[in-house]
Amino acid sequence: MQQEEQIIRTEYSELMQKSYIDYAMSVIIARALPDVRDGLKPVQRRTLYDMYELGIRYDKPYRKSARIVGDTMGKYHPHGDSSIYGALVVLAQDFKMGQTLVDGRGNFGPIEGDGAAAMRYTEARLQKLTQEAFLADLDKDVVDFVPNFDETEKEPEVLPVKVPNLLINGAEGIAVGMTTSIPTHNFGEVIDGVIAYMKNPDINTEQMMQYIPGPDFPTGGIVTNKDELLSIYETGRGKIRIRGKAEIVRGKRKSDRDKIVIMEIPYTMVGANIGKFLSDVAALAESRKLPDIVDISNQSSKEGIRIEIELKKGADAERILAGLYKKTKLEDTFGVNMLAIVDGRPEILGLKEVLTHHIQFLVDINTRKYTSLLEKEKNKREIQEGLIRAVDVIDLIIEIIRGSKTLKMAKACLSEGITEGINFRTEKSRRQAAKLLFTEAQATAILELRLSKLIGLELQALLDEHKKTIAKIASYERILGSKKAMYQTIEKELDSIREHYQVPRRTKVTNASLAVFEEEPAV
Repeated sequence: MQQEEQIIRTEYSELMQKSYIDYAMSVIIARALPDVRDGLKPVQRRTLYDMYELGIRYDKPYRKSARIVGDTMGKYHPHGDSSIYGALVVLAQDFKMGQTLVDGRGNFGPIEGDGAAAMRYTEARLQKLTQEAFLADLDKDVVDFVPNFDETEKEPEVLPVKVPNLLINGAEGIAVGMTTSIPTHNFGEVIDGVIAYMKNPDINTEQMMQYIPGPDFPTGGIVTNKDELLSIYETGRGKIRIRGKAEIVRGKRKSDRDKIVIMEIPYTMVGANIGKFLSDVAALAESRKLPDIVDISNQSSKEGIRIEIELKKGADAERILAGLYKKTKLEDTFGVNMLAIVDGRPEILGLKEVLTHHIQFLVDINTRKYTSLLEKEKNKREIQEGLIRAVDVIDLIIEIIRGSKTLKMAKACLSEGITEGINFRTEKSRRQAAKLLFTEAQATAILELRLSKLIGLELQALLDEHKKTIAKIASYERILGSKKAMYQTIEKELDSIREHYQVPRRTKVTNASLAVFEEEPAV
């Protein structure tokens, strides 16, 4: 009998609303916004994890980017190769990242905004920092693994990142109805801030800014509204005013012309805006708004930015520089909107809230790490104690093994005291065998024991190893049983990471008035 059609009537607007919300949340959670715990978007996380799984470590040979992109797309991120390669490229660009996470070889794109070479021409591998501070301990059950898109693989829900990557590398993303824009910060300063917060949980944002005074952009430059940063860091929103670093180079001789040399640019100028700046300066000269500009040349190279602006003899260089700040992108604003995913929901976070979530994440992953290590050492202790005890009754154990018809029979005797079916030399041996009662794990280890392990030196090594195991168990139990010990352990690890990877501050943070420039009246 054919089943009748069932028509479900629903309000069209409700259906559209639900579908749109589902789509919006998918974009927000699964594509555009970083997670507050590791500071990574899904495509970045999946790319780094895939490189880790492929064994493309910092001390191993580079691999073709196309190989990485293809593997990531096939296993974890089925949203097209361009988004994956785009993420890989940015992770390797030192002018966009506070700390690069990928070591790229080949043309990964210049600061002027030209695209990177095709993925078949470039190669990449993980940076040492990424391997040690982003991907370490994945084998110790420190994070949850979830099924991939087709449930054929497992991927980490979040990477066990030991440093506040959301602040160090910042983030930019456009979701549905919301955007995130988080500036980069200095690696060492941010770690200092984390440690200070752990030592003083009552620290306020103003006190925190003694350790993290402001953004640290990879392109350097000067932040000119220092007094407004406190409000930005408390609310997670605001505008940072940033200008390029320029100096006036006076001619050595009277016949020489003065120059304005730009050595650092605002972070917002990275990419196509460098070309726009050059064309804007040329337009200002041609339109007679800055008529004393004779020539402009971009002499930037791998060594850094250098843009020279040549002036007429006798020109007022300070006035022209003020005009450049006023009329071009040489002074610009960076809109801050510190939006990230917290417990599956987008939230705007202040500086202290970001660090609160990060410290809680560090406690969580370290609790899981040391719980896993403790369990492993306890299992090791059980085996060691069984073997040490077995040495004292080795003759009886050999008698049990020789008298057993099967391995199962010998194991049952060692672990459960079952002696039926085993040939013993004496009844006394049978009674002693029934009282051994090793654990199942110990019985298995005893039956797998090589006779060479009974040599004096080997036995002493076993006793020494047992002492180390007991010490490790005590150490792990101390860390897990005390918040103070846990914090000390985290601080020690952060100190080590900072010592190896901190970099000098690049961006100067100060207060400076807005540039004042009055155009000359038209002649």
